[in-house]
Amino acid sequence: AYNIAGAHRHTPEIAQGLRAVTNRDVSVSFTPVLIPTSRGILATCTARTRSPLSQLRAAYEKAYDAEPFVHLLPEGQLPRTGSVIGSNAAHIAVAVDEAAETFVAIAAIDNLVKGTGGAAVQAMNLALGWPEAQGLSVVGVAP
Repeated sequence: AYNIAGAHRHTPEIAQGLRAVTNRDVSVSFTPVLIPTSRGILATCTARTRSPLSQLRAAYEKAYDAEPFVHLLPEGQLPRTGSVIGSNAAHIAVAVDEAAETFVAIAAIDNLVKGTGGAAVQAMNLALGWPEAQGLSVVGVAP
């Protein structure tokens, strides 16, 4: 782990994004953890909730249904970085820990493709009126 206890440079932008979609003041605790791998990010995000999983899944389905690179996995299936290596895909799983009243979202991406490089190609495609997915793979190619 590094840059713990709110010290990571992306913590303010995470909070800003959450405030923008919730219209509420939020607090964020973000702790990145390095593992011995050449690429890929597996992020686990939690939030307090009393909402049932069905309602939260429906919100994710609505938000990402038309997104070609975001895949909400079937209930009980967890994302793996190996499944997205070499692709612009984000695999997401959601769950609710009812006893702890906690919502859990887990996402896997290839940070070298889904990161800035893939975002640049995706933005260029949209700016030029080309198909959003042109030149970007949704199928992983684990090394």
